Amino acid sequence: MSLSIRNQLPGTVVSVTAGEVMATVKVRLDGGQEIVAAVTLEAVEDLGLAAGSTVRALVKSTEVSLATGPVAGVSIRNQLPGTITDVATGGAMARVKVDVAGGELTSAITKDAVTELGLVPGAHVVALIKSTEVSLSNA
Repeated sequence: MSLSIRNQLPGTVVSVTAGEVMATVKVRLDGGQEIVAAVTLEAVEDLGLAAGSTVRALVKSTEVSLATGPVAGVSIRNQLPGTITDVATGGAMARVKVDVAGGELTSAITKDAVTELGLVPGAHVVALIKSTEVSLSNA
């Protein structure tokens, strides 16, 4: 199956913490970093997710925010450090590619944000992704 989601990072499930309807799934990406996905219990069952399962973490580029450093005091669990490899700007929006351990993330943000944050190739950034915006698929 082909998907329009550019961000597809391979990894292995470390743990599944089930709640009444939802679960959090901690995944160790192939690059060693960890990411948390909040998914339904039905998804956990349908995908057969358990510690050791091989998965892909999927994130739409519009759900990847960028910061110029680690951010404290926010509820966003996923903060992946990386280096900008490419910036392409249009009239209002921009596409920023970030090399992270184990792969590449694409972020779709405003052109103004790129300018205000001084985002250029070679700059170090932190990709911020809410756990509710991470989907999982079988690898």
